[in-house]
Amino acid sequence: MKNEAQKRTIAIVGRPNVGKSALFNRIVGRRVSIVHEECGVTRDRVVCETEWDEQYFELIDTGGLGTIDSRSDADVIVNRTNEQVAVAIEDAAVIIFVTDLTAGVVPMDEEVARLLHQADRPVLIAANKADNDNLNDDAIAFETLGFPVFPVSALHNRGLGFLMDDLLPRLPEGENPTNRSPLRVAVVGRPNSGKSSYINRLLKGERVIVSDTPGTTRDSIEIPFTIGSGPQARHYQLIDTAGVNRRKRNGNAVEHYSNMRAEKSIEDADVVILLMDATEGPKLQDKKLAAKIMDAKKGCILMINKWDLAEEVDDVTQTQYEPALRKEMVFLNFAPLVFVSAESGYNIRKSIETIDYVAGQIQMKLTTGVLNRVMQDAITRNPPPIVKGRPLKVYYSTQSGVQPIRLKLFVNNTLRATETYKRYLVNQLRKAFGLEGAPVVLKLVPRPRPDLGKKIASRR
Repeated sequence: MKNEAQKRTIAIVGRPNVGKSALFNRIVGRRVSIVHEECGVTRDRVVCETEWDEQYFELIDTGGLGTIDSRSDADVIVNRTNEQVAVAIEDAAVIIFVTDLTAGVVPMDEEVARLLHQADRPVLIAANKADNDNLNDDAIAFETLGFPVFPVSALHNRGLGFLMDDLLPRLPEGENPTNRSPLRVAVVGRPNSGKSSYINRLLKGERVIVSDTPGTTRDSIEIPFTIGSGPQARHYQLIDTAGVNRRKRNGNAVEHYSNMRAEKSIEDADVVILLMDATEGPKLQDKKLAAKIMDAKKGCILMINKWDLAEEVDDVTQTQYEPALRKEMVFLNFAPLVFVSAESGYNIRKSIETIDYVAGQIQMKLTTGVLNRVMQDAITRNPPPIVKGRPLKVYYSTQSGVQPIRLKLFVNNTLRATETYKRYLVNQLRKAFGLEGAPVVLKLVPRPRPDLGKKIASRR
């Protein structure tokens, strides 16, 4: 069990209606807001990579795994509670046990505490709904559960700093793979979309540290930079194809070579920023570049540059622009969208945070227990269609790789999975795990039949 705890994973557990999802939102809210104007309801979001004080970790909201049955059957309640806590213990390095300070200690809190005491994991109690200082003393009652107690208010953002200050040192160091293999970020787009201007502004942006000696690789300039600080800081190589300039005799040759460079930079990248001109909207060439990003299965960010001009000249708002853009490029709806101005510096910091966010999403490692529960919940809500008289059955799911996120689904018959249903499963995975900007590849594998070998041998 200790091997599982080496991941930098925090699980939030507790009985229903104590504010687990509200606490989850409060911790990841600044990260979720990178890709969503509104955080929305998070009960379906099970896992999200986030950071606090530039320390990265995965946060699990067990409230998203299913609620405890509303029936009064004590066995049902205990079984569902046990299941949620078991998942948390399996996947987490540290556990936040959320209680309702206004309700005091109730029998179900004691049941959860009993289960957590059996686990070899650090546990901190977040006594939620301490909405003012007068309620802080009421948190003392929860010390009887045997864990350190922190009065907090997810609603009013009170006490979270003290909780996280105690929690973060308890996380394992974990491995930062970008130390030995920096992630590669390419900026692609049509001519005059502002790639060079954006890159220049980006490298002067807040939270970015640029190396003094950029290196040269093949036909593109690679500029090392770092986001964050300390052992968990992420290291990147910015692929700047704008630094290459070969003259050709005619415009067609120049365009051809430019396309070749863009394709090469996409192939070499881990994350691709598709930069578009806000004043012109998506053109055919933008859609072709988007298709190449999809084919290469790279992490993707949609970035709309020159937003200051669009607001000034076209008098358009982001809430008007985004739906129209999403409709034009529906196949990239999973990619976060950022409006920037390289000229004025508008949203440059947000673009930096989005790069960092998507870089985490493409490397997300989905815990097997949670993955299978999410998959089974999706299938229960919307069963597979009947193909040739029989339905698809998914027996087991496991992650087989990252960059892109690759999942193996062991099924009864791979031919019974329609493309529409596979898209549905991917969409449900995105709702549960986030995976914004990260391509997801499902590989269906027929489950071996244990009796098949005997039948073949008997026929001989």
